[in-house]
This record gives sequence, structure tokens and C-alpha cells, in this order.
Amino acid sequence: MENLEQANSTQEGMNQMNNNRVMLSGVIVGEPRKSHTVFGEGFYELSLSVNRLSNMQDIVPITVPERLLVSENLASGMAITVKGQFRSYNKIVGGRSKLMLTMFVREILHEVNVDNPNVIELVGFVCKTPIYRTTPFNREIADILLAVNRTYNKSDYIPAIAWGRNARFAESLKIGERVYLSGRVQSREYQKRLDSGEVETRTAYEISINKLSGEELPSMFEANDAAFIVEDFDVAEAIL
Repeated sequence: MENLEQANSTQEGMNQMNNNRVMLSGVIVGEPRKSHTVFGEGFYELSLSVNRLSNMQDIVPITVPERLLVSENLASGMAITVKGQFRSYNKIVGGRSKLMLTMFVREILHEVNVDNPNVIELVGFVCKTPIYRTTPFNREIADILLAVNRTYNKSDYIPAIAWGRNARFAESLKIGERVYLSGRVQSREYQKRLDSGEVETRTAYEISINKLSGEELPSMFEANDAAFIVEDFDVAEAIL
């Protein structure tokens, strides 16, 4: 019975690891910054500059365990590919709780995937009524907030944006519906007017959706991809 429970727990962990898979290829911007320590394991924040097809860049925050940072000798200007999960956490900023987003790195490759430098696949539940609208150029757009389950009874809350046909599909989604999506992680600057009247430039992170469905989508990741295997050190990772 104990072995069966352990096997079921491991399978559940695997399923939840596969709910959230991301791969980014780009160049490290700036030096690593210490974020926090859990069970003696240090975690560091970096930024990764990832090219778009338009030759613009998305600057994506990533969090790297100290053991990977040291073993891979990461430094500013280095070109790498990282695999892991896109996660959220709450941080107190100015006395208010703010949803922060980061890619949690589980594997580093010293090669750049120029064909698919930015890929994310999520399976989650709609946790807020999607907002459908049209732009001044008459493009259809919808904002979605997904709750994506992961191990240790945690969930990540990830904003996504859909266009065109995907936006029309998103408009019909109800809170609690399970959806599958694939796309890319993008950064976007916007202007925020503060209580003082000053205007501050901020950066938002979201998923730009390529495919959106109520049914499972084909994956570009291998079923036995080492970056998404449940391991003992996941306990420390779960704190983030």
C-alpha cells in the first residue's frame, strides 16, 4: 500500500510538472542577484534577453538555483538555453501585495535554439472572467488569468493574452474551465500614474498565446525531458 501511495504521489507530481513547461534561449543581462535561501539552498535572480522574430527583445526574469549558477559559471553576456517553469509569487511592494512572475530554471544548456527561442506550454484553470475587447486598429484581444497547479499543493497565477480567433474562444470561457495553451513569454512596458501624479514606466510579463484549446495540444517537449522530472530538491523549489 505504501509503495502504491508513493507511486501515485510521484505520478501526480509528474503530471503537475507537465502542466507548466517553458524553454527560453537568449543572452544573460546583468549580474546574478541573491534572491533567497531555502533549506541551505541559495536562489539567484537574473534577466534573459530573448529575441523575437521582429528582432525586438523580451527581457524575462529568471530564477536559478545556486548549484546551477556555480556549476554552469553563469555571467552577463553568456548565451544559454534554459528549461523550467513559469511561476508566480506575491511580494510586498510599497505596502501592497504584488504578483511577481519569473521563470524557475531547472536545466541549462550552453547552446541557443534559434528556431524556437521562446516556447511555453501551460495547462490550467480559468480563475477570472476573460476580458474581450478590440484595439483601435480593430484587432480582437482577450486577457486571461490561469491558475496552474504544481507540486506541494501550490498554484501559479499566470496572465495570458489571446488574439483573433483565440480571443473569440477565450471570450466564451467560464471560471473553473480547464484549458491548454502554447505560446511565448513576453515582456511589455507600460505607463503607471502614481498617487503623486508622477508617471512611472513599469514592465509587465504575460504569455502571448499561439494555440488555445479545451483539449490537450501536441507538445514540443519529450515525455522523458529531464527538466521536468520530479526530484528530491523540489521541496526547496516549492517555497518560491
